[in-house]
Amino acid sequence: MTDHSAGNRSVDQLKNLIQQRKARVGIIGLGYVGLPLALLFSDQKFAVTGFDIDQRKVDTIAQGGSYIYRINADEIKSAKAKGFSATSDYSQIVDMDAVIICVPTPLNQYHEPDLSFITDTTHAIAPHLQPGQLVILESTTYPGTTEEVMVPILEKENKSGLKAARGSSEKDFFVAFSPEREDPGNTTVARRDIPKVVGGVNPRASDLAGALYGSIFHRTIPVSSPAAAEMTKLLENIYRCVNIALVNELKLLCLRMGIDIWEVIEAASTKPFGFHPFYPGPGLGGHCIPVDPFYLSWKAKEWDFRTRFIELAGEINTNMPYHVLASVGGALNGHKKSLNGARILILGVAYKRDIDDLRESPALTIIELLQKEGAQVGYHDPYFPFIGKGRKYDLQMKRTELDHLGLYDCIVIVTDHSDYDYRKIVSEAQLVVDTRNATKGIDSPKVVRC
Repeated sequence: MTDHSAGNRSVDQLKNLIQQRKARVGIIGLGYVGLPLALLFSDQKFAVTGFDIDQRKVDTIAQGGSYIYRINADEIKSAKAKGFSATSDYSQIVDMDAVIICVPTPLNQYHEPDLSFITDTTHAIAPHLQPGQLVILESTTYPGTTEEVMVPILEKENKSGLKAARGSSEKDFFVAFSPEREDPGNTTVARRDIPKVVGGVNPRASDLAGALYGSIFHRTIPVSSPAAAEMTKLLENIYRCVNIALVNELKLLCLRMGIDIWEVIEAASTKPFGFHPFYPGPGLGGHCIPVDPFYLSWKAKEWDFRTRFIELAGEINTNMPYHVLASVGGALNGHKKSLNGARILILGVAYKRDIDDLRESPALTIIELLQKEGAQVGYHDPYFPFIGKGRKYDLQMKRTELDHLGLYDCIVIVTDHSDYDYRKIVSEAQLVVDTRNATKGIDSPKVVRC
């Protein structure tokens, strides 16, 4: 080991290493959160090692390639030139000064938190833990996970009897939680301009985590504890979940009343105070908004508390793909056609516009629902030539190209990618069901907005 090895490191030494950009940073989980974070640290001249159990990702980085559409290969090559590397060998954790965990936190089949990625990662870290190391969890989870789940594993399974720093002993390691705030596809806010919330198990852990993130983000926001930081992340996403549920419900009412909900939202958005626009859609997708409310409602039961408002919002949003199914069936019926046997093309399967992310995408549910009703379903998405098997789906579908649109009984716009020429699509299609208002301004009897 070098002269600032984990075993010899003090709090002041670690802080100095961070300030001098000499701290070695390990990032576990090189997905949509971890890889961009690794590149930020690398850009600031930190030596970064990425850890991932997916050997395909490790090999791609080793070859100077990228597996995320919005991160090009040149960024990877530039980071590699500055010392960025990837590995599946967790024994290299021993050489890290700071370890940041960015692994998935999905729901299981009962809509309960699945912490297996966090616990498996923690078990893998613990044997290699060193005095003075800083361990930070970024994965979205319920309040208490850091101190109630992660810390006990680290303390029990490390080989030197180390404890998470709460006192002043230098035979400690430091633990904090800092929620990720990635927004895939957002090109208006630079990543380093997004403030970073940090909550440590004690003030020294918060100080160290704040120093680490302060080296790559323009602003850090300290809070009193990991639980407060964990709750902050849930509030941010539940706020969006509840408001999207509100406009989804209003959309259903407006459809019955013959009112354009998009016109209403646009008009309401002119109010310079007290209103922030949210938009309806075919259901929620992504790694946070469809999942986070269930993490909190599950944890709330421990306190004999039911989060009725949050659960209702989740119910409304979860039901939106079924509304799309009914709308497609009704639109076909208006053309004297049955859903059973109909040829249907889904446009866009990513969970939001112009990204290559399928996580929790409502398109996957819509495809499965249509197939169960006997429809012959194809899809097109510029970012996905093939849809295989995931945690909750096994579609094994190859992308259909955008020719001969008139052969389909119905085109369903699920994700409104900018690449699509919607006027051309409407002109060539027999019938279009639009779940995103992508055909705004196109006046055609072929279009059914749902």
